[in-house]
Amino acid sequence: MERPRILHMFTPGAQMSPFDINMAADAGYQIIVPYCGVALDRITGLTQDTIFSRGPKGVARTGIFIGGRDAQLAADMLERARTSMVKPFVVSLMADPSGAYTTAAAMVACVEAALKRHHAQGLEGQRVVILGGTGPVGRVAGVIAAQAGADVYLSSRNGIDAAQEAADETGSRFGVQLHGLSGGDPDAVRRSIADADVLLACAAAGVQVVSSEALAAATRLKVAADVNAVPPEGIAGVGVMDDAKPLAGTQAVGIGALAVGNVKYQTQHRLLVQMCEAEKAQVLSFAEAFAVARAFLVEQAEKAGKAS
Repeated sequence: MERPRILHMFTPGAQMSPFDINMAADAGYQIIVPYCGVALDRITGLTQDTIFSRGPKGVARTGIFIGGRDAQLAADMLERARTSMVKPFVVSLMADPSGAYTTAAAMVACVEAALKRHHAQGLEGQRVVILGGTGPVGRVAGVIAAQAGADVYLSSRNGIDAAQEAADETGSRFGVQLHGLSGGDPDAVRRSIADADVLLACAAAGVQVVSSEALAAATRLKVAADVNAVPPEGIAGVGVMDDAKPLAGTQAVGIGALAVGNVKYQTQHRLLVQMCEAEKAQVLSFAEAFAVARAFLVEQAEKAGKAS
């Protein structure tokens, strides 16, 4: 009899995200078990309990998903789980804390696609300013953009010290260079975005971080993307449905939360299916999420081209 597909879901939080549980079920996992309040020092024991109970054939139908809200802790947990396994007892691993990895990957992939479509260039050499840059989505988006060759600045409403601390900490952890910018008041926001080629709004839902007056200062702007789906929009004029739509008062295009969200959903689904169906163990983090998001957007562009 064929063994069931089992996904063990570890989170340091009080509960596992229902969103992620639903996604796992839709990807094909038959048994999904959440483990809450999991600290980093418990990962080795839980991982080894996962691998040694099913045998070499069973581990091919077993996976571990790491959630939570801390992007860097999730990366540490993923690495701890990976190094806790002993061949041939190796299962697939995926991390996506609060959807930060797949959301950031989708956001940056959408921006890259818009740059290529409207300016015939990618992210390399572009000045990317991330508002709400100290949160999990902002930090991971910054790392992905920096790895793609962008010059990345994390902005914080708590001022330059908080922004620089987050930039240094995140850059050191993931091996990229990030810079800090102050977004502590409207004047600071205007100064911080004046030379931006790309704006990413990753602040809390329902918070407008760039007003129409501030946006007028961004004279070099090419693309503005916003993951806030709760009114008011995070960047004035960027609607939630906008998909590289011209942004009024600028030469840029805007990408809204639902456009990013569609790519995020497809990215997470494809990664979970990949993990569920793989014959060999997978290790899936934000780099893999970015590759999947890119591929999805290429597919969509090809389909649109054929339809026209």
